[in-house]
Amino acid sequence: MGKQIPISVSFDLPDGTPVTIETGKLATLTAGSVVVRVADTMIFAAVASSKEAKEGQRFFPLSVDYQEKFASMGRIPGNFFRREARLNEHEILICRLVDRAIRPLFPKGYMVDTQVMINLISGEPEVLPDSYAALAASAALAVSNLPFEGPISEVRVARINGKYCVNPMKSDLELADLDIIVAATMDNVMMVEGEMDECQEADLIEAIKVGHEAIKVQCKAQLELKALVGEKAVIIPYEAPEEDEELKQRIHDMINDGVLAVGKAALDKKSRAKGLDAVKDKLKEDLLEAEGEEWMEENWSTAKSFYEYHKKYIIREMVLREGVRLDGRKTDEVRPIWTEVDYLPAAHGSAIFNRGETQALASLTMGSKTDKLMMDTAQELYFEKFILHYNFPGYSVGEPKPNRGAGRREIGHANLAGRSLKQVMPDDLPYTIRIVSDIMESNGSSSMATVCAGSLALMDAGIKIKSAVSGVAMGMIADGERIAILTDILGDEDALGDMDFKVTGTEKGICACQMDIKVDGLPYEILEKALLQAKDGRIHILNEMKKTLGEANEDFKAHAPRIVELRIDKSFIGAVIGPGGRIIQELQATTGTVINIEEVDDQGVVQISSNDKASIDAALAAINAITFTPQVGDVYDATVATIQPYGVFVDFKGGKSGLLHISEFSYERVEKVEDVFKEGDKLQVKLIGVDDRTGKLRLSRKALMEKPEGYVEPPARERRDDRRGGGDRRNDRRGGDRRNDRRNDRRR
Repeated sequence: MGKQIPISVSFDLPDGTPVTIETGKLATLTAGSVVVRVADTMIFAAVASSKEAKEGQRFFPLSVDYQEKFASMGRIPGNFFRREARLNEHEILICRLVDRAIRPLFPKGYMVDTQVMINLISGEPEVLPDSYAALAASAALAVSNLPFEGPISEVRVARINGKYCVNPMKSDLELADLDIIVAATMDNVMMVEGEMDECQEADLIEAIKVGHEAIKVQCKAQLELKALVGEKAVIIPYEAPEEDEELKQRIHDMINDGVLAVGKAALDKKSRAKGLDAVKDKLKEDLLEAEGEEWMEENWSTAKSFYEYHKKYIIREMVLREGVRLDGRKTDEVRPIWTEVDYLPAAHGSAIFNRGETQALASLTMGSKTDKLMMDTAQELYFEKFILHYNFPGYSVGEPKPNRGAGRREIGHANLAGRSLKQVMPDDLPYTIRIVSDIMESNGSSSMATVCAGSLALMDAGIKIKSAVSGVAMGMIADGERIAILTDILGDEDALGDMDFKVTGTEKGICACQMDIKVDGLPYEILEKALLQAKDGRIHILNEMKKTLGEANEDFKAHAPRIVELRIDKSFIGAVIGPGGRIIQELQATTGTVINIEEVDDQGVVQISSNDKASIDAALAAINAITFTPQVGDVYDATVATIQPYGVFVDFKGGKSGLLHISEFSYERVEKVEDVFKEGDKLQVKLIGVDDRTGKLRLSRKALMEKPEGYVEPPARERRDDRRGGGDRRNDRRGGDRRNDRRNDRRR
């Protein structure tokens, strides 16, 4: 078979950067495959699908996997096997971004096993591939015959120096105070996720609008590509199984009163679940009595699905019609909150945040630079000094669950909470910080409880964060013109709504958000209303947190490590480390400290850490001695080391030595050095000069004395003679003292 003839389309980003989508060249046996190219960055996406659903399949088995090939950046993986291993956290977060955007656009009831694979196959440091991964996935689906109701795309929107930019370069992103990913179809925004530096609600909405306009261009390009592909991209018609409308209505009538009674009873999670289970059990009993066992064996599965559908519909109607929520709250009301700090005595900081039946226990550990988290991605190898981990054990919802490590949900929630708290971390903090949030109870919004508990733990540890941060999970139920926006949603309410979004921030503004919008044509006015209601909830939660701890503690815990950071001239780095690391290793061993040194911004940055202040002081003194550089004008305590006819050599701070010439002894003329000093004498001297050529230090004792009244400086020639040691200088240096002079010159 000859070489395939590819088909491609192109479009420009708002800044004029060209983007190409190509199909028909790679992986032609797939349902659909494309390569998206931006400059030298190439992202490959392929879709594979089974021919039909497995018998008894009850959910849509869609998997989305994004992986970056290390060869794309000219790198070899750093792991033991030197090959791409399981997905890292960076890749998992991109998988989640794509999955959440495309999953809702498959037909209801579609149960065919579907896989979307996305790979970075060529890259460059300045192009961020997460901005194009969803475009590649959607384009691959668009050129397939799968019943995908797209296309969609995702773009990054960043505000840099007050200007909104779409898919900016990586280096430009460092200057951004707002950084979000927006996913949308041609008509509707579907997902928003990102971080901000305390931005306002109107700023976020403006960024979403900018992103959606760019996405429309990308969706149009995908439709053009689909048309060029032709017959292969014609969607195979999918018809959902016909429903028994009579049975569906019958189920509704049988459970309506029971579900409403439970919904209006303002029960706790366990009691509500027990009540709804009782409604389902009664439905089963009534159907068994009316229809018999044979009918039940054939139809109970269908009847259960109708029960779940109507349960959701009845509760939605209750909220829309009566403004009543499952736990009895008003739509804008936050559940009761209690908090506690310093709960774990051995941790460096800790806090409990409890909201309703959701509880997070946060523990904080302070470490040194050696504790940084290494992130080895295809694009770069870097280190994180702020780490947040989120654990969701089965007992938090009263169920057994095997502990098999963090899943995609845990990684996503940790990322959202971590990005929120990073916004308020002090810029000059020398510590590595790790926060672990263990969810002890969960009834909705555990990621937002993590933000609140993490903020309190930071303040309990004495970390001077810029401001406390809280988070709130919001929901929305919409039916035509009827809209209910719900503050602080329950777990049950999460599944009911048409939009769920999480917003974190300080009193000044938003720090991070994560939105999933499930309703078509949501007006921006409603989105703004929801964000403003979220702000009220966020401020309320902050005020509740203040009742326990309003600002960071003045000092760290007594058992927390202390870190002193010292900046030295880079020329001293080698001297501190020593041959083969001998000096720094001896310092650590003798002082019991951990010492790290690196070159940053053309300077040496030394970090000394220990739980004992005396140990830090000892290490600091030793390093200061090694790196000490005398400054002209400074005064030092000194000791006379050797005596010469023309002056004395003295030792002072940091093992330094300098000449105190006889002319600088005092304002009175001194004829003989031995009349004033002997070896071992203590005195104070002032550094009055450094020889530019030799680096020798000139010291003075006279400069520290009060000048006598009427004192007149001797003529210049006489002063020069004094500095040279008088007329006997030549004779002195011809004699036996010449060797001493040379020896002291070497000391200098």
